[in-house]
Amino acid sequence: MCATTHLIVDGSNVVHAWPETKALVRRDRESARTLLIRRIAPLHDGAGWRVTVVFDGRGDAIQFEPVGGAADFACIFTPAGTTADDVIEQLVSKAADPSACLVVTADQAERSTVEAAGAAWCSPGDLAERINAQDIRIRRSVAAQNADSGKTWRANGGRP
Repeated sequence: MCATTHLIVDGSNVVHAWPETKALVRRDRESARTLLIRRIAPLHDGAGWRVTVVFDGRGDAIQFEPVGGAADFACIFTPAGTTADDVIEQLVSKAADPSACLVVTADQAERSTVEAAGAAWCSPGDLAERINAQDIRIRRSVAAQNADSGKTWRANGGRP
């Protein structure tokens, strides 16, 4: 996917699919959600993807919560009676370019629906692999920048 990818995550579905969040959600749902968001952040911060994580039912109205003040990284909490799947389908169908959407869910019916609308799909396991690959790219980039800074520092006799 390109830099304009819109990653749309079925939050509860992924929380229950990943071992570390699945164990945590039994004790502390909010902490499991926070861990999910933190794990996804490298795809937003490092790959430049737009990210929307959709969670089921919370109150009478839909709630939109930006993550870290970013306009292109948000959590959506559906109103009671509306599922995350409903909102995900609306996001894909109303996208200017549905083919730029990558939907993450283990729900095969949802997969069929979003693919029919033109979006790509990946499983929660595939998402974890993409995140791990991005983490490696970020670590390598930071190491290269640190090496360059070290060379500059030594070349300048220990001065920046």
